[in-house]
Amino acid sequence: MQTLIDIMGWVGSFFILLSYGLTLSKKRDFSVPSRYLNMVGGMFIAINCLYYNAIPPFVTNLIWSIIAILSIYRARKHFINTGKQ
Repeated sequence: MQTLIDIMGWVGSFFILLSYGLTLSKKRDFSVPSRYLNMVGGMFIAINCLYYNAIPPFVTNLIWSIIAILSIYRARKHFINTGKQ
């Protein structure tokens, strides 16, 4: 179980860094995949932190994931109302 939790933490960190890197791209809009990478990455890191009883980073990553979820929700709502991303 500990190995799985460790892998989730590393994958979550990679997802967050990848998301940030994608936002720097000028050639293409990666905002949609970045939102999902932030959400999943934050959740994975939060699970890892909770397992190791690291409460401050757990709360930070939980809030990070909630912000990503709200961003996805708002983008979908905007798409439904306007038909544009």
